[in-house]
Amino acid sequence: MDEQQYKATYKSINPQRCVFEKAINSRICNCSKAQRFNLADREGVACTSEYGRERCSQLISLLRENARFALQRLDVNEALAHADEIKIQNGGLLGLQSHVKNHADQTVEDIDALISITEDKFKSLENFPYSQLMQVITSYRIRNRRKQTQPKKQK
Repeated sequence: MDEQQYKATYKSINPQRCVFEKAINSRICNCSKAQRFNLADREGVACTSEYGRERCSQLISLLRENARFALQRLDVNEALAHADEIKIQNGGLLGLQSHVKNHADQTVEDIDALISITEDKFKSLENFPYSQLMQVITSYRIRNRRKQTQPKKQK
C-alpha cells in the first residue's frame, strides 16, 4: 500500500483522529476516550468523544503555541518534526500531570480525566501553567530506538 493510499484509507476509517495519537502510540499516555485500531502494519487511534476531541485540539494548539520559543520555532504553523511533536505531547501531558497531582509519574493513565481535573483547577485551558509546562517539554527525552541486532556471521 503506497503512502497516499494509506492516508486516504486512514481518513476514511478514522474521521475523528485522536490529537494525542503520538503520545498514545508511544505508550507513555493513554485515554479513556481513545480507541485503537490497526491498518496495514500501523496502529492508529480514534477519539470516541467529539467534545473531548475539541478540548484536546484546543490544548494541543496552546501547547504548540507556547512551545515555539522552547523548541526554537518562529512559525507555529510549520509542520513539526516527529521528535518535537512527541516532546510537546508527552512532555506537555506529563508536566500537566505533575503540576496538578504534585508527583511526577512516567505515564499518564487518562488524558481526558487529566484535562478535566486541570480545567476544574484553572477554570480554562488558557489559564494552564504553560511556562512551567515548557520546562518539562524542553527537558523531555525521547526513548532511543532499539538497536537492530545484526545476525552473526557464520564461519
